[in-house]
Amino acid sequence: MLWQPWRRILWLSSLCACVWLLNIGGFPAFVNAEPTAPPAYTAEVEAQVADLFQQAMDATNKGDFAVAEQLWTDALEFVPNNPAIWSNRGNSKVSQGEFEAALVDYDKSVELAPDQPDAYLNRGTVQEGLMHWDAAITDYNKVLELDPQDAAAYNNRGNAKAGQGNWDAAVTDFAKATELSPQFAFARGNYALALYQIGKKDEAIRTMRNVIRKYPQFADMRAALTAALWDQGQIGEAESNWVAALGLDPRYKDITWLTEIRRWPPDLVVNMENFLNLSAKKVSES
Repeated sequence: MLWQPWRRILWLSSLCACVWLLNIGGFPAFVNAEPTAPPAYTAEVEAQVADLFQQAMDATNKGDFAVAEQLWTDALEFVPNNPAIWSNRGNSKVSQGEFEAALVDYDKSVELAPDQPDAYLNRGTVQEGLMHWDAAITDYNKVLELDPQDAAAYNNRGNAKAGQGNWDAAVTDFAKATELSPQFAFARGNYALALYQIGKKDEAIRTMRNVIRKYPQFADMRAALTAALWDQGQIGEAESNWVAALGLDPRYKDITWLTEIRRWPPDLVVNMENFLNLSAKKVSES
C-alpha cells in the first residue's frame, strides 16, 4: 500500500459459549449482547467458525480478497462481537480499495476492543490511504500509547508525517521503528528515503546499499539507489541497479505511481524522472 504502511491480521485464539477471546495483543473476552442472538454455541459451531477463519486466511494469501471478505462476513453471523473478525474484514476491504467501507469495520473493532492497538493501526492505514494525515497520526499515537514498543506504529506514523511534508519528524519515527525492530526492512528503507529528502544524501545512499546487501530483491531500494546515484553522476552503478529494479517491479518506471501511490520523497522523484528521460533519449538516439 501507500508508502509502506503496515497492517496486521488478527488471529482467533479460542472460542467458548458466548465469549470470544483473541490472541493478538491479548484481547479480553467479549460477551455477546446482541438483541438477536447468534446461533447457539456448540462444538459444531466452533468447528464452522474455525473453518471459515482458515478459508478466509487461505483466500487472503491467494489474493482473493472479495472471497475473504465474504468469509469474514459469514463468521460474523456466528460471532458478531469478535473485534478480530471486524478488523480482518476491514483488511479485506482495504485490499480491494474500499477505504470508506473498511473504516466502518475498523470503527466497530475499536468500539469492541478500545484498549487493543491492532484496529487503531489498521484504521490508521486507511486514513493514510485517504490522505487524512492528522486522523492517521491520531490512530498511530493511540497505538503507541497502548504499546510504546510498536515498531509498525512508528513506521506508519513516519509515513503520515511524510505525507504532511514533515520529513524531519518522519526520519525520527523511521529511525525509532528500525531501532525497535532491526529486521523491519520497510522501515529501514523508508528511513533511507526520508534521509535523502532532508539533505543527508550520503547517509541515505549508505543505508540503501546496506539494505540491498541484506535484501538484494528489495525493488524499492534498488530503484531509490538508481535515482540517488544517477544524481551523483555514478551512471554505471545506477543503471545496474535499475535493471535489477525493473526485473523485480516494473511500476518504478511510472512517475505517477511513484508520486501518488508509492509516495516517494519529491527529490528522488525528480531524480528518477530525469533518469528515465535520459534513458529514453538514449534509446531513441541509438
